[in-house]
Amino acid sequence: MTDVDDIVVRLSGLTRRFGAVRAVDGLDLTIARGATLALLGPNGAGKTTTISMMLGLAPPDTGTVSLFGRPPARAVRAGLVGAMLQDSGVVPPATVRDVVELARALYPRPLPTDRILALAGLTDRAGRRLDRLSGGEAQRARFAFALAGAPELLVLDEPTAALDVAARQAFWTAIRRYVTEGRTVVFSTHQLHEADEFADRVVVLAAGRVVADGTPAQIRALAGGRTVSFDLAGADGEGLDLLPGVRAVEVRGDRVLLTTDDADATVLALAAGRGFRNLAISAGLDTAFLALTSAGTEH
Repeated sequence: MTDVDDIVVRLSGLTRRFGAVRAVDGLDLTIARGATLALLGPNGAGKTTTISMMLGLAPPDTGTVSLFGRPPARAVRAGLVGAMLQDSGVVPPATVRDVVELARALYPRPLPTDRILALAGLTDRAGRRLDRLSGGEAQRARFAFALAGAPELLVLDEPTAALDVAARQAFWTAIRRYVTEGRTVVFSTHQLHEADEFADRVVVLAAGRVVADGTPAQIRALAGGRTVSFDLAGADGEGLDLLPGVRAVEVRGDRVLLTTDDADATVLALAAGRGFRNLAISAGLDTAFLALTSAGTEH
């Protein structure tokens, strides 16, 4: 059981309407210190609205928000919270270093400037004006602004948007390093592999409600099954539906995809009686995500 002193975020009975649309519908969520939590959901699921209420940027119609046992505004003023939002603006004539120094001045115990720039991957861009940054560099500048106060809670809304593959890898390396110091990270994303790889807890939203909450492995298991795929390599595809564990067979040209409840048994039987090439077993969040959010929307 998590000690009450270890609860960083507590959302209780949150609702938020926009006209006739209920963006968040009775949402309850607690997040413990040191967690890396991914907030998943399709467009319109309520992720950004939930984050806005969590940060005190939008009031809930009903329910309460507590960060570190206090209202969001007090937690932010105390330098406990940093945020990187999709619609955050910048001052074009300012340099990256200018923005970092401005952000540091807002907090009582900021990180050193050089460390902020290093974590955000902007050391060699410190003197560049913000209006001359690429899209990915501008996103990293927003990340640097969020880091400036050495926040205990870091909230990131779609943080890797506009980042290329190398920049994404560097970003998540920085996040991992930051979390090892006991900090808490909450991020929303449409990149399911990021949630699978970097989060230790995944919360799936649909129609403003929590439809699943657990480790990435637990979320995958909720949808059931894995996919075993391979090339037939000229072999006969007859009888694949009779292999142990197989629930469905799909053939795409020479490529076969088997949905199975027991990937080990399926592969062993396949290897014993057939020729095939390029075997792959996948168990990503994609299938679970689609199943869970579809069910949540229908409900």
